[in-house]
Amino acid sequence: MGLIRASASEKDATMTEQSSKIALVTGASRGLGSAMAEALAERGYHIIALARTVGGLEELDDRITAKGGSATLVPVDINDDDAMAQICHSIHSRWGHVDLLVHAAIHAPPLAPMEHVDAKDLDKTLATNIRATARLILNVTPLLKAAPKGQAVLFDDPEKDDKFHGAYGMSKTAQMNMGAIWRDETTKTGVTVHVLTPAPMPTATRARFYPGEDRSKLADCHTEAARLLDQLPL
Repeated sequence: MGLIRASASEKDATMTEQSSKIALVTGASRGLGSAMAEALAERGYHIIALARTVGGLEELDDRITAKGGSATLVPVDINDDDAMAQICHSIHSRWGHVDLLVHAAIHAPPLAPMEHVDAKDLDKTLATNIRATARLILNVTPLLKAAPKGQAVLFDDPEKDDKFHGAYGMSKTAQMNMGAIWRDETTKTGVTVHVLTPAPMPTATRARFYPGEDRSKLADCHTEAARLLDQLPL
C-alpha cells in the first residue's frame, strides 16, 4: 500500500509539506495521539497520521486543515509488517526523513486477574505493544537518522504495575525497557528518544479499564499534549 493523503488542496498541501518538518504519529485517530497530531500541526509540522480508524483520521484532518495545517492520512494496522515497511519506504521516497516520531498506538485488553487473562487478548496485546513497537523502531530509525535532529517519543503509564493490569502491564513494561535501550543506543547516532508520562486522560483506552470513573477529573487530551510537547526541544 502507499500513502493516502487527505488535505485541503493538493497544491497548498504540497507547498506546506515542502516547508514543514515531518511528524509521524501512530494511534492518531483519537485520544492522546490525535491531540498530539493537532498540536504538532499547529507548531508547523506536516503530520503523517497512522491509525486503523478511517473516520477518526478524516476528522483529525478536518481539524488540522481548518487551522491551516496539513496531514497525510494512513489507515493501517501497525501489526501489518509489510504495510508498515511500505509506508516507511514511501515516506523515504517522498520526504527522505522523519523529524519526529510520536508512538501513541496501544492495545489495552480488559483488566483481569492473571489467571483469567484471555489468550487472544494476550496475543494481541503483546503483538501490538511489543512486537509492533520493535518493528516500528526498525523501520523508522533510518528516517529519523536522515533528519537534521531526529526525535522519537514513547509514553509511559505509571499504572501499568497495578493489580489486574497483568497483560497490559507486562507489555507496557517491555515497551518501556525497549525504549530505554533504544535511547541509550542512539545517544551518539543523531536520534534522541524521549519517554514521557502523560497524566490520566478521558481516552477510550482508559474507559476500558475504568468504565465507571468520573471523567471530569481527568486531564484534557489537548492540554496534556501541549504540556508534553513543551518538554521537547522542538
